[in-house]
Amino acid sequence: MIDEQKQPENNPIESEQNLNPSEKIEKEEFGQPNASASQPEAAATTETSFQDTIGAAGEAELPESEKITELPEPAQVIKALSQENESLKQQLEQQNQQVDALKKRYISLAAEFDNFRKRTQKEKEELEVQVKCKTIGELLQVVDNFERARTQIKPANEGEMAIHKSYQGVYKNLVDGLKRLGVSAMRPEGQPFDPNYHEAMLREQTDEHPEGTVLEQLVRGYTLGDRVLRHAMVKVAAPKEPTITSAEETTEKENLENKES
Repeated sequence: MIDEQKQPENNPIESEQNLNPSEKIEKEEFGQPNASASQPEAAATTETSFQDTIGAAGEAELPESEKITELPEPAQVIKALSQENESLKQQLEQQNQQVDALKKRYISLAAEFDNFRKRTQKEKEELEVQVKCKTIGELLQVVDNFERARTQIKPANEGEMAIHKSYQGVYKNLVDGLKRLGVSAMRPEGQPFDPNYHEAMLREQTDEHPEGTVLEQLVRGYTLGDRVLRHAMVKVAAPKEPTITSAEETTEKENLENKES
């Protein structure tokens, strides 16, 4: 008689040992089959609570500037823009006034500087002319001495003539140098007397020339441009006095006596 095969007992330890590796992992991750049946409901609950938590956190961390606020009315926007426009216009007007003031100041300073430059240049030129006039005035006496020597000295022999020519050459060089500086000698003979250029030293009665005509230049005068270095000393013509005869003198005395009586 065959012995009946004993049914294996449901030993949990032996059952787990007899499981395949893949079945062990599935059992460890999902547990018992009864527990896996309720897993979708638990997952749904967990997802809902996670979304609520994220939403609450997002609302809490959102800055004030990004929160949705009510939009202002168009009238308020227009009013605010108008006020800002008026403010900008006032600022622009102030800037324009400042620019105009600076322009006027610049023009004034430029004019003052130009006047200062012209005045300085004129003073400089005037000073140069004064120094030149003073220096040349001292040399005019030397020129006068050369002219006197030329008119008074009469060479008698060849030696004296050689000396005469030598100092006349020095005189010529001196005169040429003065001409290069702008000095010119006056030639007043035959011209009307002008107190701005002439100085009357003598008067000569004559009928040959009109009254006030320069007859002779006693000391030569010189000019530097339009400036007088030295006035020319001249002799001026004067009208002759009428000659009274003895008969005319007697008649004039009788007339005077008759008037007195």
